Amino acid sequence: MSGYAFLFPGQGSQSVGMLAQAAQRYPVVLDTFAEASSALGYDLWALVSEGPEDQLTLTEFTQPAILTASVALSRCWHEEGGAAPEFVAGHSLGEYSALVVAGSLSLLDAARLVQTRGRAMQSAVPAGEGAMAAVLGLSDAVIDEICVTHCDDHAYVGAVNYNSPGQVVIAGHAPAVEAASAFMKEAGAKKVLPLPVSAPFHTPLMQPAAAVMAEAFQSVALEDAQMPVISNVDAQPHRKAVEIRRLLVRQVSEPVMWTQCVMTLLEAGCTHFMECGPGKVLTGLMRRIDRSIGCTPLQDPQDLKDSIAEFA
Repeated sequence: MSGYAFLFPGQGSQSVGMLAQAAQRYPVVLDTFAEASSALGYDLWALVSEGPEDQLTLTEFTQPAILTASVALSRCWHEEGGAAPEFVAGHSLGEYSALVVAGSLSLLDAARLVQTRGRAMQSAVPAGEGAMAAVLGLSDAVIDEICVTHCDDHAYVGAVNYNSPGQVVIAGHAPAVEAASAFMKEAGAKKVLPLPVSAPFHTPLMQPAAAVMAEAFQSVALEDAQMPVISNVDAQPHRKAVEIRRLLVRQVSEPVMWTQCVMTLLEAGCTHFMECGPGKVLTGLMRRIDRSIGCTPLQDPQDLKDSIAEFA
């Protein structure tokens, strides 16, 4: 089986009750959550199943939850007889899920790392000082230009998620994000939507978090990946552990080049994509990047069976 890639979602795809159907059909789901829970020190499945939602949406809990759900679904795929994908890629946090599936990271190490990552990213900038906003309907070039004109020695704003043509997230100091947002509306943006987060992820303001992650990786064993993993930072395939480690540290404070990641996969010959994780965010982005390419979400037993039957 060839010509397809697994895509792993990032923060924002979580919901209380996710994977409930899959857990009823596949014991490996609960086994995977138990494995992650042993690394985290609390019952992750109980949090995912019962909430409370306000705890699940805290970054330090969200990131292990989405990671574990994504890895669990990949294991369900293999239990149903699905073959390994040719490539893997993950959006921000999702890159850790991709690396577990590619054999570069163990789930235990990945769970600890993303817990540390979540805490470090949330605490890198004092609450209220940072902001993020989604910009719809402007070109990347116009957004980049507006951001540059709204940066100075005391305030930063920049594009941080190039999600699809016409959908880019900006982030930085709250006043700079607000000012740039107003200017983008005047420049013709269809919408500029403030996001419900207080930390400006994937900006230079995350350098303290990057330093924390550099330290955390010193005690983690990374292996060379068994398949190419597309990096968010440079949108290129990587397999060497030394490169993966370096890029994951940079990823915390640099933009997510998601559109470019997908284009790299298309140029490599991928003809279909599986969104291996909760939600359908990446499936929606794929439609905006290239409507001619299919993307199938794998989040319940029927999705898994239908997709494996299609590609068998």
